[in-house]
Amino acid sequence: MLAMNFRGPFRVRADYDQPYPEIEHPGDAIVRVLRSCICGSDLHLYHGLVPDTRVGSTFGHEFVGEIVETGSSVQNVKVGDKVMVPFNIACGKCAFCKQELYGNCHEANAQSTAAGGIFGYSHTAGGYNGGQAEYVRVPYADVGPTVIPDWMDPDDAVLLTDVVPTGYQAAEMGGIQEGDTVVVFGAGPIGIMAAKCAWLFGAGRVIVIDQLDYRLEFAENYAQCEVYNFKMLEDPVVFIKKQTDSLGADVCIDAVGAEAAGNKMNSLMGRKLLLQGGSTTALHWAINSVKKGGIVSIVGVYGPTDALVPIGNVLNKGITIRANQASVKRLLPRLIKHVESGVIDPKAMITHRIPLEEVAEGYHIFSRKLDNCIKPVLIPPSA
Repeated sequence: MLAMNFRGPFRVRADYDQPYPEIEHPGDAIVRVLRSCICGSDLHLYHGLVPDTRVGSTFGHEFVGEIVETGSSVQNVKVGDKVMVPFNIACGKCAFCKQELYGNCHEANAQSTAAGGIFGYSHTAGGYNGGQAEYVRVPYADVGPTVIPDWMDPDDAVLLTDVVPTGYQAAEMGGIQEGDTVVVFGAGPIGIMAAKCAWLFGAGRVIVIDQLDYRLEFAENYAQCEVYNFKMLEDPVVFIKKQTDSLGADVCIDAVGAEAAGNKMNSLMGRKLLLQGGSTTALHWAINSVKKGGIVSIVGVYGPTDALVPIGNVLNKGITIRANQASVKRLLPRLIKHVESGVIDPKAMITHRIPLEEVAEGYHIFSRKLDNCIKPVLIPPSA
């Protein structure tokens, strides 16, 4: 079958000779992929920043498709169902799944003490092949896959597998109160969605910080927020303080993660020399921009190695930090309602629809921020 094949940093290709997935457990399902996305998190893999990303891997943790085969014990979905598949792989029965912490499942990635199981996200996240392929094996098929409502566009559904719930949970973890000032670092799809969702929790002011004007313009239009290019600011932290009567923002959201620009030393240590789990510039800005007693919400992805964080400022300012992979399954029922009512329009974020055969060009466009790319979707020929 056709699938994306990782050949090393900055090298991917469309491989027509990948083996078809097979049922390996009675709880598995095989899904024929209809849509998959390239995520900003995939770029961390593509750029060689995530340990144990092995040559031959197939990426892709955002996908929807049609079930074509099920294991003998699967009961909640059947052949022919069109489903959205959360990016977290969750057993539904462990101590963490019972708390609806599906991104922290203890069984899907049992050899890890931190990361849960994630489709197509290196062997640190379980070594599962992802959905940038014509077909994919989906474990625990009675837990994750959710049938797509008949009225829903598949372009909306595919963004409900990661972008919408991650942006929503970023705002939710911020504990936003009525009238709060919320600052989002990063105007990628997750940051834009976090800004959009901040209004749903009662924010009185939403500010997005990034370095690319086309992304800021998109964020301003999509999320109806204030936008600022940090290259035009002498110091983003001082700027936020001046915007908030010297107190700081009520909530800061780090939607950037390991590849944050803005500080040469951090970029050198985390992105070039790989001496820490990515560049922590956005996290520094968030911690230093938030008010005393404020909340920092982290959804930007960092590597599992150590990172330099100003923990003394966290202590002395009394900051609460909340961070996690989004619990997609928990959030889907309310997010489906938001899409149905028109409160959230996920597919409006899609700027590029790319044949799976051209996956290498898709990664190049998205990585290099070419052609005003916000969110690329891959479409397999069999779709």
